[in-house]
Amino acid sequence: MNVVAFVIAFIVLVILPYVGLWKLFEKANRPGWEAIIPLYNFYIMLKLSGRPTWWFVLLLIPGLGFLIAIGIIIDFVKSYGKFGFGEHCAAVALEFIYFPKWGFDKDTRYLGQSASPEFREKYKKALSKSQIREWADAIIFAVIAATLIRTLFIEAYVIPSASMESSLLIGDYLFVSKVNYGARLPMTPVAFPFAHHTMPLINTKAYWDGIELPYYRLPGLSDVKKGDVVVFNYPMDADSPLYRPVDKRENYIKRCQGTPGDTLSVVNAQVFINSKPAVTPPKGEMTYLVKTDGSGLNPQVATDLHLSDVTADGLSSPEFKTNTTEESARILRTYAGIKSVTMEIAPRGKSDPMNVVYPSAFNNPVLTPKIPDYKWNVDNFGPIIVPKKGWTVKLDSLTYPLYARCISVYEGNKFEVKGNEIWINDKKADRYTFKMNYYFMMGDNRHNSEDSRFWGFVPEDHIVGKALFIWMSIDDNASFIHKIRWSRLFNLIH
Repeated sequence: MNVVAFVIAFIVLVILPYVGLWKLFEKANRPGWEAIIPLYNFYIMLKLSGRPTWWFVLLLIPGLGFLIAIGIIIDFVKSYGKFGFGEHCAAVALEFIYFPKWGFDKDTRYLGQSASPEFREKYKKALSKSQIREWADAIIFAVIAATLIRTLFIEAYVIPSASMESSLLIGDYLFVSKVNYGARLPMTPVAFPFAHHTMPLINTKAYWDGIELPYYRLPGLSDVKKGDVVVFNYPMDADSPLYRPVDKRENYIKRCQGTPGDTLSVVNAQVFINSKPAVTPPKGEMTYLVKTDGSGLNPQVATDLHLSDVTADGLSSPEFKTNTTEESARILRTYAGIKSVTMEIAPRGKSDPMNVVYPSAFNNPVLTPKIPDYKWNVDNFGPIIVPKKGWTVKLDSLTYPLYARCISVYEGNKFEVKGNEIWINDKKADRYTFKMNYYFMMGDNRHNSEDSRFWGFVPEDHIVGKALFIWMSIDDNASFIHKIRWSRLFNLIH
């Protein structure tokens, strides 16, 4: 399904608009190939519509560039006799339909530069609407159209941290499909467009939580599957001091390891699902202890093998730690001067020394501090059952710490522990039936990921969408010439 979704998205979002634009350029006696060169095609549209070519510079300004692009497209289609507001809306939001339609339509022809005085005089009746109103209509429509596309179909997302390396790198720009799992309708409908939870620059809330709608999801192509790379809302944003609504919690991206009803465990860094070993992401990273003969390691080797979380000073020491893939570790062992490269795994049966592995008292504020010592750590965790809608769990001193957060925070019940008794909604309880499905998410960079091993399960109402493919990748640490990682563009996400 991932390959099929990618092919469909690529054809609809990339191929069809370019095909239509190619034909429209040819109608204006321009070479069709100019239509398929990103940004340059906007320069040609400016020339065809008669707008100043210095507008092209405005396209490169974040935020403003989006609005300028809308204006250029509208001026461009006016040059082909598309004067109606509906036609302008179609050109902006449905270009993958209307560009090919107009391009192959024999009655659609290039009439001249729509911004020129001669054109305006000739078609003044059709262009009777004021310039200010035209731009106002375009901006309003652009906001509505972009919001609907981001909500119901597809949204761009950038990788902000190293938790998924080397599968996904910091600076990878992804398209996230809302269609695969079904689009989640807005739960906090009153919000500022294009801002998630915080207004840029002024750092105030970008939403009003006076109105909150119940969770509802449209039908999707599939359920969340084990191995899917999923964008979801960070569950811990429900707590103090943020208390954010579900759909305004921070976006996280991890790989789904456990689905509803699974029994999950991690044994010596290997994930097991229902007692069977799960597939380990081939580009996932672990921490390795590297011992040298004292000569250190060339920094270029560290760059080539993507040895992360190690300083240049560390490379010159007799031994250092690094996060990298199993393949890079294997190659590193072959280098002269390397004595050993050993994966570091927390010992089994030993509790996490920092007491941050789920379910700690810190991560479960509804509980008393008397939580059993499960002797879990990041590399040896569980077994634990992932809650499933309709599943009834027996609550006792061993199980309630695992599920109290789901019962209270995510499903909205009053949960109390009074001595040896458990009370739900002021009634004594020894079992609970879950109202939602839950998921267990983990980063591919297992020793540098804040995931379900630390804060527990992800409820189904937190699921945003499925990561499909990388459309851009930028390395902020590289020189200007090498900033774009060309080899990663349009890579499918596995």
